[in-house]
Amino acid sequence: MAAPKSHYVCSECGATSAKWLGRCPSCSAWNTLVETAAESTGGKNRYQALARSQPVATLSEIEARDFDRTPTSLEELDRVLGGGIVTGGVVLIGGDPGIGKSTLLLQAVEALSKQMKVLYVTGEESGAQVAMRARRLGLDGSQVRVLAEIGLEKILATLEAERPDFCVIDSIQTLYSEQLSSAPGSVAQVRECAAQLTRTAKATGCAMVLVGHVTKEGALAGPRVLEHIVDTVLYFEGDTHSSYRLVRAIKNRFGAVNEIGVFAMTEKGLKGVTNPSAIFLSTHGDPVPGSCVLVTLEGTRPMLVELQALVDGGGPNPRRLSVGLERDRLAMLLAVLHRHAGVATMDQDVFVNAVGGVRISEPAADLAVLLAIQSSLRGKPLPKGFIAFGEVGLAGEVRPAPRGQERLKEAAKLGFSIAVVPQANAPKKPIDGLTVHAVARIEDAIEILRGM
Repeated sequence: MAAPKSHYVCSECGATSAKWLGRCPSCSAWNTLVETAAESTGGKNRYQALARSQPVATLSEIEARDFDRTPTSLEELDRVLGGGIVTGGVVLIGGDPGIGKSTLLLQAVEALSKQMKVLYVTGEESGAQVAMRARRLGLDGSQVRVLAEIGLEKILATLEAERPDFCVIDSIQTLYSEQLSSAPGSVAQVRECAAQLTRTAKATGCAMVLVGHVTKEGALAGPRVLEHIVDTVLYFEGDTHSSYRLVRAIKNRFGAVNEIGVFAMTEKGLKGVTNPSAIFLSTHGDPVPGSCVLVTLEGTRPMLVELQALVDGGGPNPRRLSVGLERDRLAMLLAVLHRHAGVATMDQDVFVNAVGGVRISEPAADLAVLLAIQSSLRGKPLPKGFIAFGEVGLAGEVRPAPRGQERLKEAAKLGFSIAVVPQANAPKKPIDGLTVHAVARIEDAIEILRGM
């Protein structure tokens, strides 16, 4: 009698069952049995051929070599990846439907096909649909190999026969393994297929990109182990109604995290934006009340973003709403503004927005937010060419932001002339064309603002 190809394991206690049960017979937990490929009792393990055992070595004696990178010819994508693709590296890229994941990867495959052997595996589209997209983007495609398949075993056989140097799997949720009977996209199938493809990439040296679906909350669908086993995790951000897309690295074993690449969606595909600050800055000529420019830091790149605040009469139940910034932090900053600077907004509606749909997560935006709120409350615009950055503490102190000199130089390069920064970020040498006001507390910044 043939041994079963799969069994069910309880995620709580680890007990196994030959069939699925709603309640675990060992720990009595409900809905915890997950289908898993059964270990073969005879013969070699299915991972054994791909694993390379090495003897124990002393850390200081192990040779440390830098990874060779191959640029994709898409500068913004190379920036996020840390310089290019790495031999044997596995990249997971996720994003909302229709945001441009397949388009970007098809452009990368076309560019890499000029210098290495590539393979594009599509499980969501037919070969004709991929060819239609390539024609629409103006790609040649004469050296791009395409496989329309969702069976993992057939894909692995094709990888062994073709021996590509770069491979795209679009997408991991459409694949299934014959070792499991569950449907494609299930937790067991995604985990099994991702593990096998990762081991194949490490064993053969083929750089691989896995496209992942996202849930309605925006997180990558499937088990969390999917993000753990890959080398790099990229997220596509942006509104599908806007022409701009942001690719953000949240994990990268071969480079810096929190790097972003900015792309513009055009008729010929995604084009890199060399000066993203121009996207997130205002287009109005004269300064308006409630607008303040922040110099934020995304990875290694200083970027200028306009923050807008609107303070209006709110009555007995004022609202606090922020888009692109944390709402709880906005409430905290308003309390600091009242307690230490004497600016009360308890009867006012306060709305804060980061222009261009960018998300600001660093606390260095605190000072710019408070100055924009004060400007809107007074009804007086900030001077033209004004920028600010700095973290504001609960005691009212203005704390320094990392790499402040680079932020100031970027602002001066783009023509800004007045800056309010933390005292610890004051430049030791004057910066041409930029007047810097260094402050230690929030009341000092408000006082400088009132004098302008």
